[in-house]
Amino acid sequence: MTTAGQAPGQAQANLIAIPRDWAYDFLLFTHRNPKPCPVLDVLDAGETVSALKRDADVRTHAPQYRVWENGELKAEPENATDYWRDDLVTFLIGCSFTFETALTNAGVPLRHVEQGKNVSMFVTDIQCRPAGRLHGPMVVSMRWIPESLVDIAHKVTALMPSVHGAPVGAGDPRMLGIGDIDEPDFGDAVEHEPGDVPVFWACGVTPQAVLMKSKPPFAITHAPGQMFVTDMPDFAYRVG
Repeated sequence: MTTAGQAPGQAQANLIAIPRDWAYDFLLFTHRNPKPCPVLDVLDAGETVSALKRDADVRTHAPQYRVWENGELKAEPENATDYWRDDLVTFLIGCSFTFETALTNAGVPLRHVEQGKNVSMFVTDIQCRPAGRLHGPMVVSMRWIPESLVDIAHKVTALMPSVHGAPVGAGDPRMLGIGDIDEPDFGDAVEHEPGDVPVFWACGVTPQAVLMKSKPPFAITHAPGQMFVTDMPDFAYRVG
């Protein structure tokens, strides 16, 4: 189940919980790479409730989680409580699902929502700026947008930098090192309509690609496209 198209008007977030002795490296990584990793909240070590959703537990509120050991995916539970550790520092990272209501209101169709699918996500050949022990490539989400509406999509999302902001590219996927637009690394392949072009936004699944490259001993994340839905209104992250 994806949270794309769910809870319209509410901000959604990516989640990563990482041991405290790696948390500074990750905080520095987000500071150096704000486009894919805009921080919405950081919890104290062992804390399980965010100010963004005070009646929810970060271990259970996302539809599905991923458990990582030494950069390898070990489990995908619906409830992360049994895997939780008191030394985990949880980061909530902005998610592009947050700007989808604004896109819809501007008349931009969302093909993945129309088709009941998760958004397509791809690992690019763009390397993030390293921080301490953390390094790896940027991940992007892709939406098929009518070519006539690409400028509108750019303007709408540029006003929401805390949830990835403006696209990082449009058109030829090879400019990002993406070989096959029909074979996403995460999420679903989405069918396009005549006149659509692929538009790419920096994606909060980037930390998962970084985990695979950097291999910290342990981490918990959300499953791609299965987000932590907050109580924050999406317009709270609009500027201007």
